[in-house]
Amino acid sequence: MRMPLCSIALGSILMISALVPSNAGQEMGESNFFTTSDGVRIHYLEKGKGETLVFVPGILFPAEIWEKQIERFSKEYRVVAMDPRSHGRSERPTEGHTQSRRGRDIGELIDHVSDKPVVAIGWSLGVLEILTFAKENGTDKFKSLVLVDMFLGFDEKLGTPHPFGNAWIGWMKGLQTDRRKWISDWSRAFHRREHPEEYFERMEEALMITPTNTAVTLLSNLMHIEERDFRPFIDTLDLPVLFVFSSST
Repeated sequence: MRMPLCSIALGSILMISALVPSNAGQEMGESNFFTTSDGVRIHYLEKGKGETLVFVPGILFPAEIWEKQIERFSKEYRVVAMDPRSHGRSERPTEGHTQSRRGRDIGELIDHVSDKPVVAIGWSLGVLEILTFAKENGTDKFKSLVLVDMFLGFDEKLGTPHPFGNAWIGWMKGLQTDRRKWISDWSRAFHRREHPEEYFERMEEALMITPTNTAVTLLSNLMHIEERDFRPFIDTLDLPVLFVFSSST
């Protein structure tokens, strides 16, 4: 199926500009909230006019991580970037951190901001949450999908060790032992280029917002209860999908 030009451009921009430093004081968009069906207040940024693009960040990261994408695409599109529950400025409940519930948060955000299908862009855990919602609820809310830097499937089934299990166990130990040091090391590992120290300090503060028990729950869910193989489902999709992935991540 032919890929929409906006999705091709999105993929190109995502590959070259994700996780880049902020311009201090730059306006990233209007700050808004909506309330989910289970009563959780979700924050999102909105900027621009036109076809709606919805951006979903990865684990621990806030909407602001999409700053360069907001800046670029709001010139031609309406850009919406969400803080998932317990991230950024969204409410931090103790429950509802499964991919199914967080996926419904995405679907309800789409209903709140648009009466037409949107281009949905997910990074890392955001990829799995978008796919989970689409698998459980259908694809009517989506015009196309951009899936950035996350596995789409493993042969190892639930009940067997997860291929990423050892790494995630290390993450969980780090989060519960010396979270600030772990966050500092982890966030810097995403970057190949040097950035100002102010940028890393600002990012680290944002990554400290999600409660530690929630962060550990998200990782434990990935290891033990969440869907591991979306490849058969993706084969059935009747809409354009762009997958952006690096072998070095």
